[in-house]
Amino acid sequence: MIQLSNLRLPLDADREALEKRAAKLLHISRRDIQELQVVKQSIDARRKQDVHLVYTLNLRLADEDYALRRSDGTAKRLEKPAYQFPAHQPWQGDRPVVAGMGPAGLFAALTLARNGVPVTVLERGRPVEQRQQDVERFWQTGVLDTRSNVQFGEGGAGTFSDGKLTTGTHDPRIGAVLDTFVAFGAPEDVAYSFRPHVGTDVLRQVVSNIRRELIALGCDVRFESQLTGLDIAGGQLTGVEVTTPKGVERLTTNHLILAPGHSARDTFSMLLSHGIAMEPKPFAVGVRIEHHQQAISQAQYGWAWDRLPPSDYHLSCHLPDGRSAFSFCVCPGGVVVASASEQGHLVTNGMSYRARDGANINGGFLVGVTPADYPGSDPLAGVRFQQQWEKLAFELGGGGFRAPAQLVGDFLAKRPSKTGGGVAPTYRPGVTWTGLDGCLPDYVAGTLRSALPLLNRKVHGFAHPEAVLTGIESRSSSPLRVLRDEGLQANIRGIFPCGEGCGYAGGIVSAAVDGIRVAEAVVNN
Repeated sequence: MIQLSNLRLPLDADREALEKRAAKLLHISRRDIQELQVVKQSIDARRKQDVHLVYTLNLRLADEDYALRRSDGTAKRLEKPAYQFPAHQPWQGDRPVVAGMGPAGLFAALTLARNGVPVTVLERGRPVEQRQQDVERFWQTGVLDTRSNVQFGEGGAGTFSDGKLTTGTHDPRIGAVLDTFVAFGAPEDVAYSFRPHVGTDVLRQVVSNIRRELIALGCDVRFESQLTGLDIAGGQLTGVEVTTPKGVERLTTNHLILAPGHSARDTFSMLLSHGIAMEPKPFAVGVRIEHHQQAISQAQYGWAWDRLPPSDYHLSCHLPDGRSAFSFCVCPGGVVVASASEQGHLVTNGMSYRARDGANINGGFLVGVTPADYPGSDPLAGVRFQQQWEKLAFELGGGGFRAPAQLVGDFLAKRPSKTGGGVAPTYRPGVTWTGLDGCLPDYVAGTLRSALPLLNRKVHGFAHPEAVLTGIESRSSSPLRVLRDEGLQANIRGIFPCGEGCGYAGGIVSAAVDGIRVAEAVVNN
């Protein structure tokens, strides 16, 4: 096959238009195109008067050598082999255990099971169907179930998000991850869209389909089963302790894939007590900012806004004092969601359904923090930093997991908001109008204030005075890293730290890729 890049087409282009443009560029007939695959589709809106689509295509042709000679360098031969799991000896010994059913744990388990190594999967939360009911009850009533919530349960925290499948990495395993999502029910366009997203409604079905496949492949999938201890002898893992509603059980194993997610604070404490090496790491903290979707789409796409999917944005700025502010996990047509996992601590996140048809767009508006900002230097210092500000946010909201909120205009003027404006906040159980300085470090609030007018120059209306800020977002990534060596093992042999919670990923795709890498390391070990 050959690959043809940078095909510019109008917004209403169809498959026939793609074939015609490709044939023209290659100086061939459309009849010579035996197969056409869209590899990437993106929107170019840099010039508002000329908004168009840009494609990358893979083509199988009757005479590819001829087309390559005539293409004037615009096409190249495609010689990218599909990802292959490494050859390995038949598995012997006890089953590996996978702790956590977020994307890292799911893909580690699925990869091993597909290659003849069924595993035992532990998930402290509940199946996604029951978890969805628990989360909806929390959003309606403000009564939190600490065992089953936005952070804990089948699918991990990403299950209640936008289901974004973007990543900044170029790992060859990415294609395998995207193909797997499509195979288990994600829309086909996630394999080629420039900024693919599944949507939380579709992602839940994908997750449950993967679970059924794991069971069919011989895996033992256990819910409400929390990893609470390790058995270690001579620096080698020999087993794990699992706590369930029925009591404590011990499993014999020499291989533990540790994929707990970034909010498993009790798990981090347990690991530290067993001598697992870890260190604090940077992450980011801030608020959710919410606008009318139509206003942002018009600012981004101009005249074409209503002919394209709802727009998102990716913004950042670096300030003279060394701090940076940036957007994170933007959810077009979405809602701000209550994402707490501990009583008395308030956390927000964003979520979109596949249709992205809500009236508002929201995004994380965050400031980077480093271990120098934390209260202490031990591995759990970042966790305590999160808890400190989440507790203040809970108190500022007035209890019941009502979130503190403030209009951008009031925030810039340093005055508490008394009521809302033109943008209706979507957070449930509800918001309390106040001033957000009470739940943000001074340097975070100051950086956000300095960044708002700068980012407004990039997306007109970003600093609209009636846009809503909702606090706080503090779970952008893990505040620590569980250290691992070149063989992806911790300082205790047989433990394989994995995914976002252990500090090795930053989203669904990168976590899934890390799960595959760790699966490879397990069979190599």
